[in-house]
Amino acid sequence: MTLFDGVYPFYPQQRKSFVFDVSTIIVIIVFLTLACSFFIIVPGIRGRVRLYWLIRVLLSLVVGVVIVAVQYTGDWENGWVKANTSYKSFSHALVNADIGLHIGLAGVNVTLVGNPMNQVNETINYNEHFAWSFDADYDHSYSVGLKKGLPSPILYVAEKFTTQSPCGVHNQYRISGHYASATLWVAFCTWLISNILFSMPALVYGGCMVLVTGAFMIFSLLSFSTVRNSPMCAIQFGPASLHIGYGGSFWLTLAVGLLCLVIGVTAVALHFFNLDLLKTFFDLHVDEAEECQEMAEVYINPHFMHNALSPPQPSTLSPKSI
Repeated sequence: MTLFDGVYPFYPQQRKSFVFDVSTIIVIIVFLTLACSFFIIVPGIRGRVRLYWLIRVLLSLVVGVVIVAVQYTGDWENGWVKANTSYKSFSHALVNADIGLHIGLAGVNVTLVGNPMNQVNETINYNEHFAWSFDADYDHSYSVGLKKGLPSPILYVAEKFTTQSPCGVHNQYRISGHYASATLWVAFCTWLISNILFSMPALVYGGCMVLVTGAFMIFSLLSFSTVRNSPMCAIQFGPASLHIGYGGSFWLTLAVGLLCLVIGVTAVALHFFNLDLLKTFFDLHVDEAEECQEMAEVYINPHFMHNALSPPQPSTLSPKSI
């Protein structure tokens, strides 16, 4: 790495992805392993039941992986702007770059990508993460970034979320993200309970727990949306402004939450209005038919049947028995 005005513009540690990180990848791999395990046993399921099993398992895995994965993604809110801006402090050099802001439940990522990437004798490709979870110190992370000599656009955006910033959005984002994450973990627990109830099978109670799962996912979105109550400071780069809106994780959580509500309402409604169709989907009629068939096969011992059908013989008394 070369020097720019006597300062190293880059820093040695590994950068954090603004959408996916190691935790997200681990979660996806775990659920993909479960899905692959199910695909291995699918050929052993006979007839139309195979399709029902496939739909149930895949829907359940999709709900579970979304609930866990979105807690580690960094695109609940995001925004991009292209601007000509200063690159380093105490320097008049301007660069043309794309500046991105990506907000997650546990922190914020600020990206800076040159357009083109190589300018002022440097490769401009930054992605900085600043955490605000309860076990992290956002202001300390920002101070570390100042000591590293991060580019001015990154420090300018990150400064908007510090506790000392006049914007005053740090506590709002921190508390909203914390409660949204806690609510999603409750939704994950209810998702596990719903799978247990469906396998027992207690279909109506499983449907109710799916409803509860969807409700808690919607509650997490409402908790995160409370950040809109605090007006966001303008993030200005000359004539260009950086505007943020809801990102992919927010809309994905909303879609899966609504899907859970639809599944739960459908299961409860079928329980009261068309129980046979619900049992068919969960492959219960086959088990009942097999049980009836097993009970119908009765083995009778001819010896006992002959003794039971023959009339009782009258007993005779002899003179010797008196």
